[in-house]
Amino acid sequence: MNTLQSILLFILGIALVLYFAEKLVKGTVGISLGFGISTFIISVIFIGFDPENLAVGAVGSYERASGIALGSIIGAAMVAIALAFGLTALIAPMKFEKAPKQILIIPVLAVLLLGLLGLDGQLSRIDGAVLLLGFVLSIIYLIRLSKKGLDIQPTGEVAETLEDAGKLNKWKSLGIFILSLAGVVLGSELLVRSSQSIIAKMGLSDTVFGMTILAVLISIEELARELPAAIKGRPEISYGNVIGSILAFFLFNAGIIALVKPITVDVETLKYYLPICLVTTLIVSIFMSTKKVSRLAGAVLVLLYVAFAAVGFII
Repeated sequence: MNTLQSILLFILGIALVLYFAEKLVKGTVGISLGFGISTFIISVIFIGFDPENLAVGAVGSYERASGIALGSIIGAAMVAIALAFGLTALIAPMKFEKAPKQILIIPVLAVLLLGLLGLDGQLSRIDGAVLLLGFVLSIIYLIRLSKKGLDIQPTGEVAETLEDAGKLNKWKSLGIFILSLAGVVLGSELLVRSSQSIIAKMGLSDTVFGMTILAVLISIEELARELPAAIKGRPEISYGNVIGSILAFFLFNAGIIALVKPITVDVETLKYYLPICLVTTLIVSIFMSTKKVSRLAGAVLVLLYVAFAAVGFII
């Protein structure tokens, strides 16, 4: 495969994944509603549902491209919590009426759990099951908090789909789900295979490529989700996207990806990428505890992302 073919297949893969991922969300939510699941439960369970990252990570794991698989988790999370959330704060500083400490700790614990499980250099299938259990427990905890007055709002495509819930048909949604799943898997396969070719020609490791270039391309829509909400005076939706992304990426997606095939966690990830992601998540929670995210805080987060990407290339 020559360079031009690799780039064209890469672009086609990205296009298929992004297009069918949105349809997959609609199919999933439509099926859930069709079988009587309440919109509230759907909002909690799918708070950070991101099928494009899950599909790319799962195919990356299956093809033994661990750097791409981990990039769909850690790199994508940094796009959401540092780059997108930071740029959002720079453009539209956010103030929050309440920031429950019970919720601020959840993202930190999710990142920490994955880091601890990966200390032995691998995320095994057992580790994947533990991460999925952590996701289930987090959802149960959020549901309990909601009963005590915590307002949980859906974000992204899930929110848009729930707004049009009355138009959804169970069997039509099932058809959309099956077609979209096939489209996402095909796109992910093209994306991963072409990425491996591009990586070889550029002389990069799959870890650096997955954590930076690929993560930005499949996750930059996080900015499109967070910024409009903050500008409209709904910063809680922006932060809800941050929490949802961490839970989805580090617990649900990572759990599924490890079950597909165990992932090798290299030294680069353990010593650099994971620690800076953990520190960033902690800093976001600290900012949130003050009930505001200023322009200065936004600048700090953007600089953290720049360091995350740039230093990765250097080392």
